[in-house]
Amino acid sequence: MAIMATDLRRGMAIIFQGEPCRVIEFHHHTPGNLRAMVQAKLKKLKTGNTIEHRFRSTDSIDVAQMETHELEFLYRAGDTYHFMNSENFDQLEMEDEALGDAAQWMAEGMKFRAEFFEGRAIGIDLPNTLTLEVVDTAPVMKTATKTSSTKPAKMSNGATVNVPEFIQTGERIRVNPQTGQYLDRAKD
Repeated sequence: MAIMATDLRRGMAIIFQGEPCRVIEFHHHTPGNLRAMVQAKLKKLKTGNTIEHRFRSTDSIDVAQMETHELEFLYRAGDTYHFMNSENFDQLEMEDEALGDAAQWMAEGMKFRAEFFEGRAIGIDLPNTLTLEVVDTAPVMKTATKTSSTKPAKMSNGATVNVPEFIQTGERIRVNPQTGQYLDRAKD
């Protein structure tokens, strides 16, 4: 399905130069003595790269037909991650590079939403917070306070997060997977 460039909206998935892209920002310009145009900032869904492009207002743009499915992470085998579609129980694989930065946050049993283009998973939406167990960190300091320095801690999924000095091995904490930052102790 094709739309006019003036119909672009934030969040839309389009086909640009043969690749699916998400519209991050757009601005419609109508200069006084020139033709109208749409300045758009696009994120390529396969690579995550951000580009800017100026469309003429009369340009025809193809809308990407995206599907969204809930997936559950099953296990990792080398550089391949195995998932199950929670809706139809199909199993699929994704390579380490297709997951990008999200790969380090995968934990068995974790559920998230994934976008599919032409039958292939091209992007995943991690939850805003993950609850993980600290499996290895330095011992607690007696003088540790909430505002003191941080120390590295290895999580149950293998990722390393900087945590406050008072966090102990075996504690469960909440982490923001988009930034990799410690949020707080998990309240079980």
